[in-house]
Amino acid sequence: MVEVNGMAHVIISVSNWQACKPFYESLLAFLGLECVFSGEEMIYYVGGRTALGVSRCAPEFEGRRFVQNSIGLHHLCFRARSRADVEAVHEHAVGLGAHIVHGPEEGGWAPGYYSVLFEDPIGTRLEVNHVPGQGLLAADANFQAGEDYR
Repeated sequence: MVEVNGMAHVIISVSNWQACKPFYESLLAFLGLECVFSGEEMIYYVGGRTALGVSRCAPEFEGRRFVQNSIGLHHLCFRARSRADVEAVHEHAVGLGAHIVHGPEEGGWAPGYYSVLFEDPIGTRLEVNHVPGQGLLAADANFQAGEDYR
């Protein structure tokens, strides 16, 4: 058995590069990630034991929207350090013009689960959550699927 030390990075492809690139540049910088690469086809941000790359999709997919529950990515979730951080991200997402699926609210995923869920310009769902303590690893935690993830 191997115990991983986190996830090294995730790369997502987006259509509507002209809208998505500035959206992610603002969001990822607000989340405290540092831009280590910015080019005509890709941006790459690192910080908080997290790395996310956003790349321009292949030309034949330009103009398509993200389809949740299709093959591949369902959504991305960033972990916040506090409920106040979740609320601050909500305000920032509103300022970016993001479609807010739900504002900051508690959920049944883990004890104290608190999150905001919103979409980028092409509909990719992004979540920021805060889970105090051990979360699902706590002895009394019960995992329950919520409406947000269907």
